[in-house]
Amino acid sequence: MTNDPAKKEELSKLPEASPPEEAGSLIVGKPAQKAGGPEAVLSTLKHLRRETGLIRGTKTLLRTNQQEGFDCPGCAWPEAMVGRGKIEFCENGAKAIAEEATLQKVDGSFFSSRTLHELSLQTDYWLGKRGRITQPLFKAADSKTYVPISWTGAFQKISQRLNSLSTPNQAVFYTSGRTSNEAAFLYQLFVRSFGTNNLPDCSNLCHESSGVALKETIGIGKGTVRLEDFESAQLILVIGQNPGTNHPRMLIALQKAVRNGAKIVSINPLKEAGLCAFAHPQEPGGLLGFPTALAKLHLPVCINGDVALFKGLIKEVLEIERENSVLDWDFIQNHTLGFEELRNNIDRTDWQEILENCGISRPLLKETASLFIESERTIACWAMGLTQHENAVATIQELVNLMLLKGQIGKEGAGLCPVRGHSNVQGDRTMGIWERPPSDFLDRLEKEFCIRTPREPGTNTVESIEAMLEGKVRVFFAMGGNFLQAGPDTERTALGLRNCDLTVQVSTKLNRSHLITGKEALILPCLGRTERDGENPPRFVSVENSMGIVHSSQGKLPPTSPELLSEVEIVGRLAQETLGGKNSIPWEDLGQNYGKIRDHISRVIPGFEDFSSRILKPGGFELPNPPRDSRTFPTHSGKANFSVHPVKPIQLERGEFLMMTIRSHDQFNTTIYGLDDRYRGIYGDRRVVFMNSEDMQERGIKAKNMVNLVSGHESSLRKVRNFRVVPYEIPRRCIATYFPETNPLIPLEKVAVKSYTPASKSVICRLEIPS
Repeated sequence: MTNDPAKKEELSKLPEASPPEEAGSLIVGKPAQKAGGPEAVLSTLKHLRRETGLIRGTKTLLRTNQQEGFDCPGCAWPEAMVGRGKIEFCENGAKAIAEEATLQKVDGSFFSSRTLHELSLQTDYWLGKRGRITQPLFKAADSKTYVPISWTGAFQKISQRLNSLSTPNQAVFYTSGRTSNEAAFLYQLFVRSFGTNNLPDCSNLCHESSGVALKETIGIGKGTVRLEDFESAQLILVIGQNPGTNHPRMLIALQKAVRNGAKIVSINPLKEAGLCAFAHPQEPGGLLGFPTALAKLHLPVCINGDVALFKGLIKEVLEIERENSVLDWDFIQNHTLGFEELRNNIDRTDWQEILENCGISRPLLKETASLFIESERTIACWAMGLTQHENAVATIQELVNLMLLKGQIGKEGAGLCPVRGHSNVQGDRTMGIWERPPSDFLDRLEKEFCIRTPREPGTNTVESIEAMLEGKVRVFFAMGGNFLQAGPDTERTALGLRNCDLTVQVSTKLNRSHLITGKEALILPCLGRTERDGENPPRFVSVENSMGIVHSSQGKLPPTSPELLSEVEIVGRLAQETLGGKNSIPWEDLGQNYGKIRDHISRVIPGFEDFSSRILKPGGFELPNPPRDSRTFPTHSGKANFSVHPVKPIQLERGEFLMMTIRSHDQFNTTIYGLDDRYRGIYGDRRVVFMNSEDMQERGIKAKNMVNLVSGHESSLRKVRNFRVVPYEIPRRCIATYFPETNPLIPLEKVAVKSYTPASKSVICRLEIPS
């Protein structure tokens, strides 16, 4: 921080990057023992009534995830290609739709009496509840707020800034996971035609570690499971994932699996309600609150103890193998490499090292290993609990090692299942949203459009923030999302954004990233998933779900404002303004004609042949997946690779804890639907720290005591204030907090090896008692 009084005064007038620090009226109840039930129905109705009205909201929900409707703007969990039900939404999907279809609106008059600094003193929840943005808005360099601007004027300002850069690499183009395939393809084409690969996206923040780990081990950065595999699985491992909140429709698949005889093992520091039991609200018994028990076992692994845990399971399996053959030797010998190296490493790994680092008892590991050995059809699911650690890639590859032992890839009822958190984040990557595109993709792009593409790698999300801090980025453009609050190290990310000459946000609703700006800033309002796009006939887009199914999405609601444009049209018009005449690509025509974009995609991206016809098929079509379809592994060797990784203990000094950030049940990514977390018994506040009761007793902390959280030391000190401690069932020396409130504690430089994903689940913190 500066010691210059004038500079301090200037900084004090800037909008606040972090939410206000005042704690709310916290009520702590007992954690729920089941998900769903009548409470989920009541919550859905409450959100619809408040945002859309019950009649309008209900009609909209009934079009959600239907073959003639729109894809839910929430998670990427798939629905059946054929035979889907009339109700294909969940409680949190309903919240997402209510947020987007709200009747509340934000226009230029909203900003006329409010400075950005004043708005920044409000909570993220308050900001999001202001409503849909209805017109383009501009903040001048000498202004403290936004004023309306025409679309033509907005595109001209962006074009002038981009074309004045000394190199295209001075611009960064971010993408969120809600962008459609058509918008993503046209966007990356524009960015590469402009001359840069600076295409960071939200994958960098979540499942990048999964993609890297799987690409190295099985040759493809996607999962190998179909939805119907859950019905025939015998064992399902759910690891580092809370499906009851983050992917509630997954609970239906888990319920069906259990009823068909499958066993579920939950591996997670927290025991989550959604894996204890599920009361399906669409069933009479479930609606009355009678649940189906789900997880047979819960393994409360220490935060980032998963490498040790998987090594322990492998060690148990290999010890049993010495007495009785339990491995799939045909698969190992014909489809894998590196087994002997793995076995030697596991033999050298000491049991004490394993047990101390995972925090799971030997009998519980032995019981889990027995379930794994008995199962001929096992699915392993995971989410950010595995991907957001410095050793995340190694962790996921240790899980792959376990699955390869029994040949649990490429057969019915088995496979690897990274569960994506945003509706088209997987499709964005398929369409080329990637800072390190493969050369064969660029070759096809050049051939199709007669352009030259840049070949040097671009910047991922963390590298983009670092480049902004160093003054190397002058223009930041975000296609959706809430970049400031999604990223790590909030104050440094804010400083990077402020270093830019121009920041642009394509958005539906107000968020904190609109308040922390470059010298100039633009907000470009776009259509939501639920809204009709064009007339006679309305246009549709496509998305790819978490299991590689591509299908159409078409909104039905009238647009919130006549001034809204689709993301595709925004890209087309911006590209025409910026690059018109520099190449022969008909940008504006493509921005209007999505079918032509699909024709180009069909010739550039493998698996999308005859795209325009196949997308019309009810339920869409499935992309090729060699490991799943034919046990073919597109690695350098042509085989799946075992890998060897050490157990790396996290050294905690006295008074230090390992913190992981989590979502509440009233939250999707950075969007805050409410201030409750019903499943964990938290009501009225988000500034809480979940802590082991023995650790509390040792520190002399009582329930609801106020603490500050501190990470780093001396010059790198980071602090968030006024959090209340809640005793919870969590391993000792581990704590959990909600993001984005504690994102300021995540050091920018602490990232996963190889994937560069911020280590949001492994933050060493200290608790400070306020004076």
